[in-house]
Amino acid sequence: MQDILPIDFDLPPVKHRQFINEAKALNYAEMMKLKLIKRNAMVIILIRHQYAQTLDNAADIFIKVINKIDRTAEKHLEQYLADHRKQADYLIGILSDTVKAYLDKEAQPAVFDSIFGNDGKNILRMCDEHMAYAGNNYLPFMLPLYKKQRSVLFRTIDILELESATEDQDLIKAFQFILKHKKRRTDTLCIQQQPSSKQSKNLLNIRWVRDKWWKFVTGKSTKSAKVTHVNKAYFELCVFVRIAEELATGDLFIPYSEKFDDCREQMISWDEYEEQLEPYCEEVGLVPGDVAFTQHLKQNLTNACHKADSIFPDDESVRIEKGKLIIGKAKSEGPTPEIEKLGELLRERLEKVNLLDVIIDVENWLNLSRHFGPLSGFESRIDDPVLRFVLTLFCYSTNIGPTETMRSVRGISRKQVAWLNLKRVTEERLDKAIIRVNNSYKNYGLIEYWGSGNSVSADGKLLDLYEDNLLSEYHIRYGSYGGIAYYHVSDTYIALFSRFIPCGVYEAIYILDGLLNDESDFNPDTVHGDTHAQSTPVFGLAYLLGIKLMPRIRNIKGLNFYKPDRSMVLEHISSLFTDPIKWNLIQKHYPDMMRTAMSVKAGKITASTILRRFGTKNRKNKLYFAFRELGRVVRTMFLLEYITDIDLRKTIQAATCKSEEFNQFAQWLFFANGGKITFNLKHEQGKIVKYNHLLANMAILYNVNAMTAVFNQLQVEGHDITKEDMAGFSPYHTEHLGRLGSFDLDMSRKVKPMGFDLQI
Repeated sequence: MQDILPIDFDLPPVKHRQFINEAKALNYAEMMKLKLIKRNAMVIILIRHQYAQTLDNAADIFIKVINKIDRTAEKHLEQYLADHRKQADYLIGILSDTVKAYLDKEAQPAVFDSIFGNDGKNILRMCDEHMAYAGNNYLPFMLPLYKKQRSVLFRTIDILELESATEDQDLIKAFQFILKHKKRRTDTLCIQQQPSSKQSKNLLNIRWVRDKWWKFVTGKSTKSAKVTHVNKAYFELCVFVRIAEELATGDLFIPYSEKFDDCREQMISWDEYEEQLEPYCEEVGLVPGDVAFTQHLKQNLTNACHKADSIFPDDESVRIEKGKLIIGKAKSEGPTPEIEKLGELLRERLEKVNLLDVIIDVENWLNLSRHFGPLSGFESRIDDPVLRFVLTLFCYSTNIGPTETMRSVRGISRKQVAWLNLKRVTEERLDKAIIRVNNSYKNYGLIEYWGSGNSVSADGKLLDLYEDNLLSEYHIRYGSYGGIAYYHVSDTYIALFSRFIPCGVYEAIYILDGLLNDESDFNPDTVHGDTHAQSTPVFGLAYLLGIKLMPRIRNIKGLNFYKPDRSMVLEHISSLFTDPIKWNLIQKHYPDMMRTAMSVKAGKITASTILRRFGTKNRKNKLYFAFRELGRVVRTMFLLEYITDIDLRKTIQAATCKSEEFNQFAQWLFFANGGKITFNLKHEQGKIVKYNHLLANMAILYNVNAMTAVFNQLQVEGHDITKEDMAGFSPYHTEHLGRLGSFDLDMSRKVKPMGFDLQI
């Protein structure tokens, strides 16, 4: 397909995306009205995009099938062990009697007849069966599951022209081998070049097969034994499992796909790296040069260790017991009587209003509908674009749907509501509207008492999806199928960035994208996250991007502290440290790490694409180990500050709580249809999350405006209000907002002006 299409039109990324959105929105008749040259360009770009999406979807299906086989087999093993517990007890009893008979030196061989009876062969079978599953080995359960999905896996991966991102071609050769022999009806396959010759070399190098697979694939107990044949079914399954792993980590790539393409081609050139290195280091506050960078980092870690060691005895809430670190929980401080009294007055005076009127008021303030004009100049104008925008936003942000919107708001049709979403709304345009709301929000004086705006916290919430969906995954914590709406929430309570991601992935992969993609006036440089953000490669990449990563720490006992060198002596916290940092690894791979970070900063590649490759330990990717080592340095310095600064721990806890509160607020607004997204198209699912994000921010903006007016009024009336009191409030008020019922759509209602100043 790609061979017959032009590879590059030399279009800027924004224009390229616009052409894709236009082509998706136009029908055949509308497409034919375009000039021939533009029509051809749009069709080719759309076909290339859809082809890339097809490759991505095929790879996603392949990975999901393999993962499902793996999870199901593990469950089958758990069930097997539960069902055969009595059998295991029986075998242990026989072993006990056998050992006793052996230790009795006077016992005759005939004594074993009373132990085994006539069941010797059955006992041996049970022992072999038990040993096959010993050590939580569920691979035998995978085989029957694989045989059911074998044809699907071959058909799916057959359209992917897999290539290796490293010089190691062994897995590619193994895949080509099973593809060549997939129709052979034999239990084993010969991997020798000349089967008749004992001196013949093997066609394949299968040393990449992991230990737990080795005996099933080769029939040999050790890797030192010569292997001439492999078990056909187990070898196919082993190859497919490894392909799924390496696609996820980027060691294998799919040319021309969007998600699984070779990320090396997206990097800046080495000439650009040399030219931009010093200005980049100056911008993000790094020391340029491999030797200077490593020495500076080592000195910083040394200083941090000695500082923490000198402070440590003064902190009563942190202690070391049996070499393990224990941090006591900080006492939660409830609201003061003054804040509770002000809260009651605030709730009494907030005007009751329905969500539709909130949208109308914010639209009158900011004219957000202007972001949703025609995608192209060939589209005809529509009547009442503001009305259509208000209804469309209400429809999709609350998940009520076009049909129910038609029932709740008189005078409109289902088609009118759905049309704007299909023809004019894209994720990029919703992002622009969100930025417009956020920039207006930043002008309010009230938010200065809640935070500086320099930090965000990242967290996600589960949104239900239909199970039969490419994005849908089963989330064990929530106990249902769905995807994750992932938000970056400012310390001033408003969400700056959102993305819809599969719930099966490691959330930390996306934690840096929010800061790098934020175009609002906030420009935060610090990100807080939950436990998932403790990954060392994430710390390493964040450091090179000039981002401060400060996650909430759980299970700190399980985290390692790394010392600058073995000779360092500390008085109080020496027991916390394990191995020293491998500084030579950081220095050696400094150019590769910096080039990666500079490529991310330049927008050539996303941070999530890089971190996806570092999601699992990968011996093929030496850059992973370099980023991990750098991350160990940065995380150790953060942990040392974390355990010695109680104010920092309180700040991080408060920031992550704001994320959780925003998730609850957004979920409250997304009330219809049980909170389940009914769309099965990825781009529509992403739009739904953006719609909900936009409505939540609009409601927050409306609430802050109303709160400012109420507090100013109370101040005029003589109430004693302090700046400290203001810090105890948040904009997540819902008691005055109406989301149900039949709404009268009044576009001419009088709108109160925006009042930014707080007279406190």
